[in-house]
Amino acid sequence: MELPIYEIFLKAGINLRTKFLSLQPEKWVLLMISRRQLRIKALSVLYACNRKELDDLEAAEQELMLSIRKSYDLFHYLLLLLIDLSDLAREKVILSKQKNIQSLEDMNPNTRFAENRVIKQLRNNDSLRKYAAAMPSLWTRKDSITNFQTLDRYLRSQGISCGPFPDVTRSLFSEMNDWKVYTDYMSSADGSYKADSRFIKELVTQLFPASAELESSLEEQSVYWNDDLPFVTAMIRNTLGKFRETDDGKNTSLPPMFTNSDDELYARVLLRKTLLNSDSNSALIDRHTTNWEVERIALMDKLVMQLAVTEIVEFPEVPVKVTLNEYIEITKDYCTDKSSNFVNGILDKIVKEMRASNGFSKAGRGLIGEPGTVEGTEHGASGRERRAKSSKDGGNGGEPLVKPKKKRIQKS
Repeated sequence: MELPIYEIFLKAGINLRTKFLSLQPEKWVLLMISRRQLRIKALSVLYACNRKELDDLEAAEQELMLSIRKSYDLFHYLLLLLIDLSDLAREKVILSKQKNIQSLEDMNPNTRFAENRVIKQLRNNDSLRKYAAAMPSLWTRKDSITNFQTLDRYLRSQGISCGPFPDVTRSLFSEMNDWKVYTDYMSSADGSYKADSRFIKELVTQLFPASAELESSLEEQSVYWNDDLPFVTAMIRNTLGKFRETDDGKNTSLPPMFTNSDDELYARVLLRKTLLNSDSNSALIDRHTTNWEVERIALMDKLVMQLAVTEIVEFPEVPVKVTLNEYIEITKDYCTDKSSNFVNGILDKIVKEMRASNGFSKAGRGLIGEPGTVEGTEHGASGRERRAKSSKDGGNGGEPLVKPKKKRIQKS
């Protein structure tokens, strides 16, 4: 049985933990799956293609889309986990009031977290309700939103099961009760909606990623989630910022999986073209690593450079500087300690050669002054479609955007 791509990463000993939250200020993190995450997922599939018998282009693309979909699933699961934690807090309030001998705290329980207004808005949210109806929460035996009575059977049919992890909500709740941010929140005199919102954001972005119990549960539930938690908690943080004190959250929209069709097309084209042009991109990289023994260059370094070259050539709307900066940052988390300087130097040489030979062109907003910019050139999906039509008519456009038939992938 073939291993999923992230399990291959783990068996190879590659560190998948990122510092995404510390690198990205809140206002920079998109409300959906970001281009950074799409690049990393394309890198993961590309790595799998070079390390095992995944030599079908269509299968590789399907693997990429599944990986992206699982990130979107995790986004919803964690929102449901917030509701589960609140349900547990409510349960404890009820039990404390039923004690035969009650303490002063039992008679006047602190319901601040149990009645957190942001979580109340999540309970009311139509988008989350619809999602939960189709894909129920991992952490509850009986889904509190949809009353889904065959949860465990459903999850098992999806290759997932909450059976081994019935206590993850309680464990996380216990961790939260010992957390200083929580105790400060519960005892604070500030009872505003803003305080409620601020605490939930801190809970998601600080305690969730730090919880060993939650991390273990996610890793057991899906190998696709091993590296997604920092990205997804950032998505949730910004999504919660869309809720307003004046509404009940019912009609607040949750972000789509992709910003628009361009993002999905970006991910597909990035992977597809990198695989199809593997030989030519490898030859280009080899020419600029003449002082290095090619076989000693780390595979991940090669793959990062192949993706970067593909993005520079295939996406005229993306500035070269943005592409280089993105892949240099990725090498810091997924390659060796010295990889970022090495990859930066090689890519810089490649870009200079490609500019001298008109190996790429750039066009679009924000690209004035970018070397290689072509005025008036269409960019994005519409530009690629136009160039595809042009190539069919004998023009100089790019390859037609048709899904290629199964093709054996040449391994580097």
